[in-house]
Parts: sequence; C-alpha cells; structure tokens
Amino acid sequence: MKELIEYIVKSIVNAPDKVVVTEETSEQGVTLKLQVADEDKGRVIGKQGRIAEAMRTLIRVKAAKQGIKVSLEIL
Repeated sequence: MKELIEYIVKSIVNAPDKVVVTEETSEQGVTLKLQVADEDKGRVIGKQGRIAEAMRTLIRVKAAKQGIKVSLEIL
C-alpha cells in the first residue's frame, strides 16, 4: 500500500523527490504518513479533500482484502 500511495502522489506533485511515505504498525492497524513539499499539499489534498479521500478509499479497499485496517495521514 505504501508503494501505491507513493506512485499516486509522485504523479500529481511538482516535486516528486520530496515525497516521503512512512509506515507504522500498531494494534489499531497500519498508519501511512505522507510528507510532501509545502507547495504540493494543496495538490495532494485536492478541492474539498477529494483527492485525499479517494486515496484513503483505495487503501481501505486494498486493506480490507488483506484483512487489516489502514489509515492515511497527510503531514
């Protein structure tokens, strides 16, 4: 899932070299933390959060198939 988020984000930002995705595992499931350049945060979040919500939906579906819980945080 980390690779999926990296691929999507790198294709929409202006500074793909500054995209960092870290993965943390806890009792609640997996948390993906996404860091991008400050000027690219608007692109990643999208109008009214639509792009961010679409990415969250994609990883939730993929996680459900694997039987785990995943959340995405944009830092």
